[in-house]
Amino acid sequence: MLLKNNTILITGGTSGLGYEFALRLLELGNTVIITGRDQTKLDETRKALPGIHTFKSDVSDPGQIQELYTQVTTKFPKLNMLINNAGIMRTINLHDATIGLLDITNEIEINLMGPIRMVQAFLPHLKQQQTGAIVNVTSGLALVPFPVSPVYGAAKSGLRSYTKSLRVQLKNTNIKVFDLVAPAAKTPLNDKFSQVNGFDPKAMMDPVKLIEGAIKGLQADKYEILPGLAKVIKIMSRLAPEFLLGQTGKVGVELMR
Repeated sequence: MLLKNNTILITGGTSGLGYEFALRLLELGNTVIITGRDQTKLDETRKALPGIHTFKSDVSDPGQIQELYTQVTTKFPKLNMLINNAGIMRTINLHDATIGLLDITNEIEINLMGPIRMVQAFLPHLKQQQTGAIVNVTSGLALVPFPVSPVYGAAKSGLRSYTKSLRVQLKNTNIKVFDLVAPAAKTPLNDKFSQVNGFDPKAMMDPVKLIEGAIKGLQADKYEILPGLAKVIKIMSRLAPEFLLGQTGKVGVELMR
């Protein structure tokens, strides 16, 4: 895919992988639009990345997605690329009976239902463009359960499955569908895990290198992009899934009692 002169919408673009995506895609000569839930962070990002366009929007809210669609496609009718990046990750103890029924599925709302709804809203517009692309950011934890973050892994596994089905359904259209299987990276998403027993911060990938690998994958039309340790996780999930689960199950054992 030619990553120049596109109009690209990135959800969750004020930090982490979304921010690095925005930076690199701007440098390559694209019109870049980002969303976020925090107006202060959006304003800070706009100052840090001159030329960026920002919209306050929450992917867990279908009404806000519909409003975002109207605003973005009206102002940027050439929009042809969607990067579903927004996400949250929490440690959850399933023994904790105080967790509410709405709270327990928060990651499903943001990490799974959010991208599905974004695609559903923007797909008719994307199909009208000469070329188009959808990038769903999944995770190495879509390939192996991570017991200390059970709902996050479930959401990313669901998104990976959905992405594969989406690619098949759109195979006769002008839209390319990519799955960025992101390994753990040094981003705010993973900051909370730095002090968790069994978690090795040294194993986290530099987000700059991760996105550089993602850019190369998009340019080469690699529909499944596996930067860094994601390749190893995929192989191990096939060859020794129980061993791999045993290793991930050692992380944060004290938080699951």
